[in-house]
Parts: sequence; C-alpha cells; structure tokens
Amino acid sequence: MKCPYCSTIDTRVIDSRLNQTSDVTRRRRECPKCEGRFTTYEHVEEVMPLIIKKDGRREPYSRLKMLEGLKKSCQKRPVTSHSIDEAATLIEKRIQSYGLKEVPSRTIGQMVMIELHKLDTVAYIRFASVYREFKDVEEFVAELQEPPVAEDDPALLVFPFAATPPAVDSAGLSKSPNAPNSQKEKHHD
Repeated sequence: MKCPYCSTIDTRVIDSRLNQTSDVTRRRRECPKCEGRFTTYEHVEEVMPLIIKKDGRREPYSRLKMLEGLKKSCQKRPVTSHSIDEAATLIEKRIQSYGLKEVPSRTIGQMVMIELHKLDTVAYIRFASVYREFKDVEEFVAELQEPPVAEDDPALLVFPFAATPPAVDSAGLSKSPNAPNSQKEKHHD
C-alpha cells in the first residue's frame, strides 16, 4: 500500500481488526521511510445485478436510489437511519443470493415493502401507495388488509416481457447459458 505522505510503496501493517459484522478489515499501517501512520479499510467488492425496469430497460443497481425511497417513506416517522441502512443491506444480500445477472425492479419493490412493513406500517403504506399505483380506493384498502408476501423463490422472478421465467436449480441459481454459475458451457475445438 502506497504511503499517502511520501508515496513510498513498501508500507507495513502494524495492526488489523475486523469490524463488528466481520465484513470490513481495518488496518493500521506505517511507512518505514517517513514513519507516517495511516489507516486503510478492506472489504469485499460486491457485484449487483442489473435492474429490469417495467418498460424493459436495464439500468445499474443503485443503493442510493433504494435508500432514498426508504428514507422518503420513513420521513417524520420513528425509524432510525441505522434501521433503514440495515433494511437496505438485507435487501441487497437477498438480491445477491439469487445469483442472477438481472432482477426485475418489481421484485426489489416487493422486498422494500416487506422490510418497510416490518419497520413501520405508515412508511409501508406510503411506499405501497406510490409503488403499487392503485387505481381506486378499494384497491388501496385491500392492500392494507394483507401484509406483503415474500417472493424469495428465484423461480418467481417473472419477466413480464419474456416468454418464460428464468430457470433455476435447487440452489436457486440461474441455469441460463449466460449466467455466471451455469453448468452448460460450450467448448469449441
């Protein structure tokens, strides 16, 4: 690691510690040339799938966009920022567990509604009223009668513009030829 003070490349680690959730390593380093000390943080780079919008467009996943929706729904409600961040992290981990390259936005919206319902009913209603695009009051009241249903099974990831849902194996991983975990590799000699 390069020293931020004198740009020497050869620095040494003098202390390493994991954070409470064991997903970040904090390292104290020292430069042998200038004796400057500094801290670095190491974490796994997580690759999120593309999001398939209602009209079929694809766009990169944005944690910030999801957090803004969560925060707006929880505005002036007794929900802590920490709880909102935890909900966003839980949703991201669930998305990654599918092992897919693309996930429909409605699936993420459903996950957000489930987490908001756990955090605060009013926040859930706020989000659902915008997300679900209710046609009339009866639809809205019907939504309030039943909590959101989890769609944790990747086989339920229906793509409205595709003929069939993505095939998944018993581990919940995509079996399409383009999927990273696919066993169907073609070799051309």
